[in-house]
Amino acid sequence: MRACTLMEKRKKGRGRSSPALVLLALTLLGGTAIAQELKQIALPAPQTHGGKPLMEVLSLRATDRAFAADELSAQTLSNPLWAAWGINRPKGALRTAPSAMDWQEIDVYVVMSSGAYIYDALTITLKPVAAGDYRALTGVQDFVKDAPVSLVYVADAARMKVNISDTTMKAAMALKESCKWADSAVISENAYLYAASEGLATGVRALIHRPALSRLLKLNPEQSITLAQCVGFPKK
Repeated sequence: MRACTLMEKRKKGRGRSSPALVLLALTLLGGTAIAQELKQIALPAPQTHGGKPLMEVLSLRATDRAFAADELSAQTLSNPLWAAWGINRPKGALRTAPSAMDWQEIDVYVVMSSGAYIYDALTITLKPVAAGDYRALTGVQDFVKDAPVSLVYVADAARMKVNISDTTMKAAMALKESCKWADSAVISENAYLYAASEGLATGVRALIHRPALSRLLKLNPEQSITLAQCVGFPKK
């Protein structure tokens, strides 16, 4: 079966492709997907005021595994992206979440039914990466393919500069490994807190179809996927 036949079947709604079929499609496509059909999305400026008090938000914070199929508006998408990993201090391009040594090594990819994008916090845009519905690759659970948005956190080790003269190579590698997970976790928690404040559903996970998703996102050897996180409206 040709890869395009699988994609056409999915688009026409004649059935959902399982993760295995999506993986097969990627293999038949040579492990890549083009972004020719996608255009850059300019998101509205995030709404940075309002919301519930912090203690109330903490009491509501929860992991969800059931999501409504409703698409998120551009504003509803812009807000949690900014909360997770946006720029809150333009001077110095400092972020809403900390990162070790200010490496800012995490990139946030946004996977939706239309395709995969990378979030550019400086310009508040989504830059196209791959066209097609690959939400199923962002997790192994059944609900993942139905959530309207999955955020995928990718660490770029090339940005994580360590002075080897101050440590050993083994220690430097261990530092990078621990920091990329810690930084991803803080970013995901920011998204959790925003979701709790605004009545959205969200859930983070580490079980991901990593090889296929890495090929889809065109990651280089220095880049690695850490976590993925669904965002959407709660299923009624």
